[in-house]
Amino acid sequence: MKRLKTLSAVAVLTLSLFTLSAHAALEAGAKAPDFSLQGALGGKPLTFSLKQALQKGPVVLYFFPAAFTKGCTLEAHAFAEATDEFKKHGATVVGVTAGNVDQVDEFSKLECRDKFAVAADPGAKVAAEYKTLMEMNGKTVSDRTSFVIAPDGKILLSYTDRNPDEHIQKTMDAVKKYADSHS
Repeated sequence: MKRLKTLSAVAVLTLSLFTLSAHAALEAGAKAPDFSLQGALGGKPLTFSLKQALQKGPVVLYFFPAAFTKGCTLEAHAFAEATDEFKKHGATVVGVTAGNVDQVDEFSKLECRDKFAVAADPGAKVAAEYKTLMEMNGKTVSDRTSFVIAPDGKILLSYTDRNPDEHIQKTMDAVKKYADSHS
């Protein structure tokens, strides 16, 4: 009986943690907070401004925990491979990290393959505005969350999953849906 109560308590705790995690990020329909961050494209420093990027079309904004970690590297490669397709549909891709912000220049060159900007979010301030934070090795960093933001600033897609596998497809689907309805 004691084991059953323990399992039941673990199940409730796990469910509540999942629920918090699943609904933590800003949701579709919300207004995307504007921001400007220092970053790099192809290893060259830049300032990324959401407001300026939205003037060109939708923005695929993806937060990732830390440069040069396994999942973040896989995700960067996949976004790099899809960047030309995103551009065909008028979208700009930008990655943002609150982890190891001192490595975004190198990460943009090596893992993002010079295809899209990567911005540093020291102190996870922008990630906090988007409500996509997590703890990693005792440090608050950005959780793996992807957003598609329409030019009017409305969030079209909000997707959080620590597994990077579905982020590219879900953001591409949202960008194509937006492009189809605005052509």
